[in-house]
Amino acid sequence: MTLTPLASNNALDDDPRRYARLSTIRLEDPDAVARAAKARRRHPGLKYGRQNFIVAADHPARGALAVGSDPVAMADRRQLLDRLQIALANPDVDGVLASPDIMDDLLLLGALEGKLVFGSMNRGGLAGLVNEIDDRFTGHTAAALEALGADGGKMLTRICLGDPDTVATLEATAKAIDSLAERKLIAMVEPFLSVRDNGRVRNDLSTDAVIKSIAIAEGLGSTSAYTWMKLPVVADMERVMAATTMPTVLLGGDPDSSQDEVFASWQAALALPGVQGLTVGRTLLYPADGDVAGAVATAASLLNHTTPNRTEEVSE
Repeated sequence: MTLTPLASNNALDDDPRRYARLSTIRLEDPDAVARAAKARRRHPGLKYGRQNFIVAADHPARGALAVGSDPVAMADRRQLLDRLQIALANPDVDGVLASPDIMDDLLLLGALEGKLVFGSMNRGGLAGLVNEIDDRFTGHTAAALEALGADGGKMLTRICLGDPDTVATLEATAKAIDSLAERKLIAMVEPFLSVRDNGRVRNDLSTDAVIKSIAIAEGLGSTSAYTWMKLPVVADMERVMAATTMPTVLLGGDPDSSQDEVFASWQAALALPGVQGLTVGRTLLYPADGDVAGAVATAASLLNHTTPNRTEEVSE
């Protein structure tokens, strides 16, 4: 996929100095981040039947800068912040999933008012690293997320049966789930069965592999009370969603098909019981046509925002 530059009607500003004030604040007043977090208006709360839309922006912290055929699409932080602000300005976007650096920028920009906030916890398994499966928790901690007034933390949980580092990743994930649960924060677990293919780590996106990854991941930690799943959209999503009772958000990944096909697959999966919404990044922030606002609006239109009558539902 070849990217089109950000459409002019989507640009916030093209001044190369437009985010210089962030550097100034970080230099002269680093406590401003904590103050912004404390003053931020929180999201009104999760509701059964109302699907949520969360924009993901934690790929750069793992060294994953590519989108489609562009190996450095996410390298320009100013462009990324532009795109994130365009997405978050849509009232149907409920929040963000971000690494600490991006989260702090967004807090200073006032872009997270009334939004759900999820921090990215383990980014140590760098893309292409020789021991990529040893995915250490180098980002947000549960304590830091609590201090920020966040709603939860996300952890990538790749399970490679041929790599002994998998057990350490599973143990660290379980401890993170417990640490979040102690603070009544959501643990958004993103599991994959992974394999090494010509020296590179590849996630197995077959239906059976995704189901097996769920079975392993949802048993991590001493409680699953605050655990969500973050799952790819694959073939036979009915079987996938039958594998868990946990709230589930769908991830977008790096698109390898047309935008219309991607949206159609999301729409079908969003109609399944247990699917709580979308947590999508590159697909919407870097659409092929450059129209971030348009891509975000289309994705938002797929979500169910009608809260059902739970009394009637139970009586049936």
